[in-house]
Amino acid sequence: MNSPETKSALFRSLHYQDDAFILPNPWDAGSARLLDSLGFKALATTSSGMAHSLGLRDGKVSKQQCLQHCKSIVAATDLPVSADLEKGFADTPDAVAQTIHDAANIGLAGCSIEDHTGRSDNPIFDFELAVERIQAAAQAKQSLPIDFVLTARAENLLWGKLDIDDTIKRLQAFEKAGADVLFAPGLKDLKTIKLVCSALTKPVNVVVETLDHSINLQTLTEVGVKRISIGSKLALTAYGAMINAAKEIMEQGDFSVLSQAVEFSTIENHFSKFEND
Repeated sequence: MNSPETKSALFRSLHYQDDAFILPNPWDAGSARLLDSLGFKALATTSSGMAHSLGLRDGKVSKQQCLQHCKSIVAATDLPVSADLEKGFADTPDAVAQTIHDAANIGLAGCSIEDHTGRSDNPIFDFELAVERIQAAAQAKQSLPIDFVLTARAENLLWGKLDIDDTIKRLQAFEKAGADVLFAPGLKDLKTIKLVCSALTKPVNVVVETLDHSINLQTLTEVGVKRISIGSKLALTAYGAMINAAKEIMEQGDFSVLSQAVEFSTIENHFSKFEND
């Protein structure tokens, strides 16, 4: 088993390879082990995938539920795991800092903190407070006994504020405040992604959820991206297949859709490597 120190060092090193790396997002221990067995080098949780696995809507999970979920994924695999911790389950900088300590204590190699408030009437934290929150998170991770990769997320584009200049301003301020990776979910085209990457000196994460699917690993590497996450799409793909199959069974009484299922032996083989864990 890799030590927490080894996992953290590996996770950071992945951000400084020549090519971007893909960071898939499992939604439970089983999906984490499947992704591990397929050869991915690191994993990240997904807040919506986690919520849906608990039968809840995105954003309706408590801090305790989230940390317990993250702990189960850390325990399921020997890969480094980064967590989607939303806004850190807190508004104040001090409380965000405490969340960083809590995350590190369960063996996570990193996490992301966003500037989304969770309130529909005022969805983005004011600039100064947003920066103070990331600065507090960075100071907290610097006080840890092992390395911890802090990703700062600027959420403008997901919440109706389609201002790329303000988004870049926030990312630059987060970078200066001590974030290790910068992330603006909602980017859609290569021109804008390249603009964001060129405005920053630290690694940039892009999520594929909003991208044209003709954009691939090579093209993202060429414009400067260092990390590519999948977000909720793997979980939604799995849930979509289940919903469609179940509807066909219920509405038509036709079981032929089940022929599309993966073979039992295939799943068993993927999990066999973990039998001695």
